[in-house]
Amino acid sequence: IAELDKAFNWAEKYGLQILIDLHTAPDSQNGFDNGGISGVCKWSKQPEEVEFVLHVLERLAERYGARKGLWGIEVINEPILDNMWEMINVPERYPAADPKKAKGSDPNTMEFIRQFYLNAYDRIRKYLPEEKYIVIHDAFKLSSWKDFMREKKYKNLVLDTHQYLIFAEMDGCGQTVEEYISYIEKHYKDEIRKMQEYFPVICGEWCLFNSFAAGCDTNGGQSVLNGQEGMSAESLNAEQKKEIYQAVAKAQLAAWNAGSGYFYWSYKLLTDTVNTPGWVGWDSWDFGRCVDFG
Repeated sequence: IAELDKAFNWAEKYGLQILIDLHTAPDSQNGFDNGGISGVCKWSKQPEEVEFVLHVLERLAERYGARKGLWGIEVINEPILDNMWEMINVPERYPAADPKKAKGSDPNTMEFIRQFYLNAYDRIRKYLPEEKYIVIHDAFKLSSWKDFMREKKYKNLVLDTHQYLIFAEMDGCGQTVEEYISYIEKHYKDEIRKMQEYFPVICGEWCLFNSFAAGCDTNGGQSVLNGQEGMSAESLNAEQKKEIYQAVAKAQLAAWNAGSGYFYWSYKLLTDTVNTPGWVGWDSWDFGRCVDFG
């Protein structure tokens, strides 16, 4: 809370706004390595932990709702459903440190996520002024929300989608610039344009990373953190990579502009991708490096 208070003071000093995104839930909402506890996904099965998250959201709304620097609150990050659970193969990609703890892990159900969103909206809006936004994640099913929260009581509701080319690769997209662009236009751009009729849509996470520019098939963006050896030497020169990245950047920006906004992931990496073995190509997750390299 102290760090968040500092962030708000800083943001308001420079005329910026913050979107608070509740990134992890107890026993995790997805089992990812960034979901609090790798290989475990049992939060939605524990009513007391669901209530805990709702209470935290309520307290955040009460504390920061009137702050000038608050843009909105996203109720939970990347809750997983069966489609992404199976595509990523969460138990193998993110093996649990404690297999006993992971026992019983499963993806959330759409019924649970929808009810959680309804409950979260009511709990947050009690404290959050109507002009502040409440954001829900699409749970990796962007087109499945057309019939949801259409009633007039729901104000300033935003749908967040996270789209990465590594997901496109896992969905069968070929690892060439031409096929990336085709996939972006057919899936990202068209789907965002259609869903924009129902919600303001933001692409809350995207980046330029792709296996083609990395010089090898990364198996859906796996790295040394997943036990992969990774690349030890560049296979493309700087100009070749620049052409690839600029092409996929242009196509992706056109897709996000069919919606209401976008956030690059991430501004800066903590990993020195240039000098750390196995991380060739990963500098494209780092927005600062992307700018530096043109």
